[in-house]
Amino acid sequence: MGNQSVSKKELWMYSVGGLGQGMVYAIMSQFISDYYTNVLMLSHWFVFALMLLARIWDAINDPLMGIIVDRHTLKKGKFKPYIIITAGPIAVLTLLMYWKPGFISTPNATMIYCAVVYVLWGMIYTMSDVPFWSLPNAMTGDAQERGQVISFSRIFNGVGSAVPTVIFMVLGFIFVTDGMGKVEETEIFKKKYFIMALVAAVIGIALFVNSYFHVKERVGVVAKKKQPGEPGSLSRIFRCKPLMLVIAMGVLSSGRYLMSAAAVHVSRYAFDASATGVFTVLQICSAGGMFGAMLFMPALMKKYDYKKIVIVTCLAGAAASVVTTLVGWTTQNFYICAPFILLQCIPLGVINTVSYAMVGDCLDYMELTTGFRDTALGSSCQGFVNKLGNSLATAGISLMYIYIGLNPSDALAKDAVVSAATLAPKQRFGMFSLISVVPGVCLLLCAIPMFFYKISGSYKQEMVEQLAAKREAALAAKE
Repeated sequence: MGNQSVSKKELWMYSVGGLGQGMVYAIMSQFISDYYTNVLMLSHWFVFALMLLARIWDAINDPLMGIIVDRHTLKKGKFKPYIIITAGPIAVLTLLMYWKPGFISTPNATMIYCAVVYVLWGMIYTMSDVPFWSLPNAMTGDAQERGQVISFSRIFNGVGSAVPTVIFMVLGFIFVTDGMGKVEETEIFKKKYFIMALVAAVIGIALFVNSYFHVKERVGVVAKKKQPGEPGSLSRIFRCKPLMLVIAMGVLSSGRYLMSAAAVHVSRYAFDASATGVFTVLQICSAGGMFGAMLFMPALMKKYDYKKIVIVTCLAGAAASVVTTLVGWTTQNFYICAPFILLQCIPLGVINTVSYAMVGDCLDYMELTTGFRDTALGSSCQGFVNKLGNSLATAGISLMYIYIGLNPSDALAKDAVVSAATLAPKQRFGMFSLISVVPGVCLLLCAIPMFFYKISGSYKQEMVEQLAAKREAALAAKE
């Protein structure tokens, strides 16, 4: 790439920015459903509707933001300025999400407050997320180097997403709730969640903003004027079959988000063991499988086709989930099935990394076949998939509470903590299925679209060469 190569410092600074962003996003994605359900004790139907409808709206905002970014270039660049613009509001809204003002005392007022803060957070975060993850396409025009930037930064982003979990576990040992009544336990959890949000928001946003000063936007596509009768940007996205297959893969794998989002719920209710111990082991297994896979992804992505990596790991993860279900439930011992949970979490790291690189390849395909490269809009599709998947997963948790008839607020009347030992087997298995059966089925389903994905092998190599020649010709003609 010559003078267009991404320097090591730039790669590290962009990746550290991704780490900070991961910290902030994890605050919402992994813990908000438990905070609303078991701490604020909001209506299950309200939490279900908020998790589903607000996040679907948030997901729809991603393509809309992509269109805005593609059509406008700000003074300091096309993507970078949004990092600075959104940092402050995201930090403030993250804290407000886990802090309820004292004057808000009624259930209805609490729900209105939570809904407003939650929706605003999602919309501002979208303004930040879409441009940030579009940056690798502007940092380098080389497909292999772009894949390396994505894989490296996704590792850091994954590490960042684990930081709030570590904080939560540490606070669990500092603020011990064993033997407390439900009222006292709830107050302790309010403190834990706010401290976690404060630390992650301050440090995470600082790291995220730092990337603005080190990342360079080098690559631009020679603009092609839309001719009468040619499809618009949204139409081009929907007509790009490879991209639609990547999106389908992401949506069908929505259950993978339950491994982190449902962890605190499972630790509370699924097993008659220490909730802190179950949560800790579950998070270690989840992190071990995901980060272990992500660490190997740069090397695997150089050697194997993306589609093969996805198919093999997802089928293996689905098989591991079957073993997790059988071993975990027949033995009633969570710790015995822990190694299999680790194995079924490997596809999490694979999909989290490969899907972004595959979107980049799909944008190459679109540019080659149509002459247009809707970078932000194309990249926003990955954000759409992530948020839609997260909405389905977290809404599914609320549905499970409703289906098994588990209502944490009932414990307030008796001033006792509802534990797994007091639940019926159906209720306990329902909670356990959130990290065993459901993710396994989703991993099996998400492998199906990949059998029809064609950007791999010799076809991908030919596409890259043709695109490079087309770009050189376009630049020569412009000069």
